[in-house]
Amino acid sequence: MEFRTVGRSGLRVSAVGLGCNNLGRSGTATESREGSQAVVSAALDAGITFFDTADVYGKEYGLSETMLGHALEGKRDQVVVATKFGHADIPSPLSSWGAGGSRRHIRLAVEGSLRRLRTDWIDLYQLHTPDAVTPIDETLEALDELVKEGKIRYLGNSNFTAWQVAEAEFTARARGTERFISAQNEYSMLRRHGVERELLPAIERYQIGLLPYFPLYNGLLTGKFTREGGPDDSRIMRQRRQLLESAPWDVLDAYESFCRKRGIPMLAATFGWLLSRPQVPSVIAGATTPEQVSTNAEAGGSWSPGADDLAELDELFSEDAPGL
Repeated sequence: MEFRTVGRSGLRVSAVGLGCNNLGRSGTATESREGSQAVVSAALDAGITFFDTADVYGKEYGLSETMLGHALEGKRDQVVVATKFGHADIPSPLSSWGAGGSRRHIRLAVEGSLRRLRTDWIDLYQLHTPDAVTPIDETLEALDELVKEGKIRYLGNSNFTAWQVAEAEFTARARGTERFISAQNEYSMLRRHGVERELLPAIERYQIGLLPYFPLYNGLLTGKFTREGGPDDSRIMRQRRQLLESAPWDVLDAYESFCRKRGIPMLAATFGWLLSRPQVPSVIAGATTPEQVSTNAEAGGSWSPGADDLAELDELFSEDAPGL
């Protein structure tokens, strides 16, 4: 397993991480503690050290964190745990009244996450969505206090725009607080152009790492799906068939041909493309079975694209491509 640094920090993470949004999710093999334990154990066996969750993941608030905390018992010092707080659109038992980045909410949220994760500290604590009510200086100062107290180690943001990243950076510099070292945004071959036009230049300028979510675009970039469908137990087939119906199949068929000519699985090419981006320290893919974890870990280190490969992929997934 390759290890990389997140942004300008000293935080090192495995190039393939485990996205824990499926832990405790209804209708999955990881809905149970046993299923979650099996997936986390498979990740550890594969050399994965980076686990990303959130207080709102799972079929009920806090369940993913609870599952992860139990699964990592006795191994906490061996891993990097990231979680999130302050999602604006998902109900929480913690009343924030629309101010998920407030000092009040942060203090309540972090204590609950620490308790559920069965740990004394959180390695990377991320604001899940921007807070349109609370001034960013209050959010940063509250997080800075938690770093000084040893409850969190590093700060991250999620779903920020480029201007919000810049505002937070300059506010932290002016106030002398801890700065964000990571940004978590949707990014994949099928969702790249807006991120590359605006967000990537900002985080590159401020040396912030990008942790893509939906990096496999719900599985469409893994080779498991065709125009006719895919695995019956997949999230797309169970809950998001509209993605299958609206997918740019001409582009995906051309991508499959690209992979076939090189003798590599589509999943390996997708990981290889993402990990070729200098701002990306880790690809945090979700999984519901140990086999998926092992496959993802193997794919993450099996192919590195050359300059010609990247140029062909840029053309294939260009903004002018049909359906993109």
